[in-house]
Amino acid sequence: MRVVVTGGAGFIGSAVVRHLVLDKGYEVLNIDKLTYAGTETSVKVVGNHPGYRFLKADICDRKAISNALASFKPDRIMHLAAESHVDRSITGAKDFVDTNVIGAFTMLECARQYWLTLDAQEKEAFRFLHVSTDEVYGSLGDEGLFTEVTPYDPSSPYSASKAASDHLAKAWARTYGLPVVVSNCSNNYGPHHFPEKLIPLMILNALDGKPLPVYGNGANIRDWLYVEDHARALDIIAERGRIGETYNVGGRNERRNIDVVTRICELMDSLRPKPESHSSLITYVTDRPGHDARYAIDASKLEKELGWTARENFDTGIEKTVRWYLENEWWWAPLRRGYDGDRLGLLDADKKASA
Repeated sequence: MRVVVTGGAGFIGSAVVRHLVLDKGYEVLNIDKLTYAGTETSVKVVGNHPGYRFLKADICDRKAISNALASFKPDRIMHLAAESHVDRSITGAKDFVDTNVIGAFTMLECARQYWLTLDAQEKEAFRFLHVSTDEVYGSLGDEGLFTEVTPYDPSSPYSASKAASDHLAKAWARTYGLPVVVSNCSNNYGPHHFPEKLIPLMILNALDGKPLPVYGNGANIRDWLYVEDHARALDIIAERGRIGETYNVGGRNERRNIDVVTRICELMDSLRPKPESHSSLITYVTDRPGHDARYAIDASKLEKELGWTARENFDTGIEKTVRWYLENEWWWAPLRRGYDGDRLGLLDADKKASA
């Protein structure tokens, strides 16, 4: 099996690359632009593996992508490359439109042109997996779960750009017959997560004795999915998912943001004790503009139809995550020097209020 993974130096993409190379024995071509959130150190463990190749390229570069597909001749494309941080999208939406919309369009077109060159048997076996987010569905109330037929209602420039790319992927399946499958996941966490996101930011700020900023009153709820469980799910979806279908991937681990931060503090108190509890560092800050109240995924279709189940619950996964960051300063320290945890995504009025 020969697989192209886009964004394979990022958080989720690197977990997919490691799984495919080390656990499945696949040949993998990792295509990544290496923006601030992508680093080859995340795939260091497979760097010298005979089944692994790396290409630094922009997914918007049609010539580079077309040449890569023609040369590598993949059986499958797993498209994960994306700008993903909501806060950054609030003040820098263009990057999200460029990468998430134009990049997805370019990947779909390059894949379609490549697919047309295959013989009948190869065409039948080929798959294009488009990886997306539950944020395209908008915000849930106190009850209910996102399903594969939940109407799209994106709230941020990030989620709007991913919603657009989802529609493109499904349109390429319906219009051109390209064998596309789409996945939408809940919030991921785990090793190799760039420290702008909630969990790694809280761990590293706590380690440094810095404030732990919690948006609003901390009551916003997310469904947490351990990244290695997600990587296995994506492989299964790409292998056995029905063409044209969407599969939601969730961990069934709903937690309020404040409860996530409190649990991290408890683990830090145990693993890196200080005279005062790390929870004393918690600071409530102005809420994010357009902050969705609750996300929760119904993964029943994936579980029943394709047989996937999550191996980690939140308690086991968060302890593994905290321990990994404490033991792997070599990975995060260079990234931390480039981004020290300052808040992103503030509008002008919010900046004045916080000054």
